[in-house]
Amino acid sequence: MHRLSAQQKTLLVLLTVVWGLNWPVMKLGVTGFPPLTFRTLCMWLGLPLLWLFLHFKGTPLRIARRDWPELLVLTVFNMLFWHTLAILAIQTLSSGRAAILGYTMPVFSAVLGAIWFGQRLGARAWAGVSAAAGGVTLLLWHEVTALAGKPEGVAMMLVAAATWALGTQLLRRTRMEAPTLAISFWMLVITTGWMSAVALLFEADAWVAPTPTVWAAIVYNAIGVFAFAQVVWLSLARDLPPIASTLSVMMIPVLGVFSGALWLGERLHWQDWAAVALVMLAIAMVLWPPRSTP
Repeated sequence: MHRLSAQQKTLLVLLTVVWGLNWPVMKLGVTGFPPLTFRTLCMWLGLPLLWLFLHFKGTPLRIARRDWPELLVLTVFNMLFWHTLAILAIQTLSSGRAAILGYTMPVFSAVLGAIWFGQRLGARAWAGVSAAAGGVTLLLWHEVTALAGKPEGVAMMLVAAATWALGTQLLRRTRMEAPTLAISFWMLVITTGWMSAVALLFEADAWVAPTPTVWAAIVYNAIGVFAFAQVVWLSLARDLPPIASTLSVMMIPVLGVFSGALWLGERLHWQDWAAVALVMLAIAMVLWPPRSTP
């Protein structure tokens, strides 16, 4: 099994904290503010920060002409679906439920790997898929019966997670010779253009000046998510085997659930507790390494 270096372990811990706490931060940011516009402002602020980092690091940003079609495909499945659907869904869901649903991604990745990429999926992995389906069913049931949100929010988060899973599988198999940081930069450039277009098309009549709280959420996303976490994740997804990010993926939705309850006063129902347990069990079953054979 691949052993993580001290630097990679540190990055995983930071990634977990930044992404876990970002769920209630995003919920604050889109409360009373157009969600697509919020995401767009985060990207426009984060993009030059990422460029400055890559410039001082001396990372070459050139992408060969033959690689641009593949780069576009990677962008669609790693970023466009995820950032568009997730930010829309979080308006109708609690930040905790959105985090749980979003991080069913590893389970989708395991299923897609078995179906499309010929990876063997054992009995334990299928048991994990079943546990995740049970957790999602509990969340969906609560959304329908208690009317605390909208079922379409659940559907958008699941589609976002599934497409992100496919994007991760594709990224692990890319033959592009460009550095991962360069690929990350250009994917963010393309996604920023896309988000700007859809925000202008659908939310221009709802534009208002961001409040100090919204600005704080935008700055957090720009620095923490787009200039750091997104790049770290893509680098790990490309350079390391799936097990390398197990701990991070397992802890992110847990942080999202409990930080949302603490900061936003989101009430936790028994369905939420049960869903957390089932989805964590599912992710552990799918990603935890098997015992080595003597």
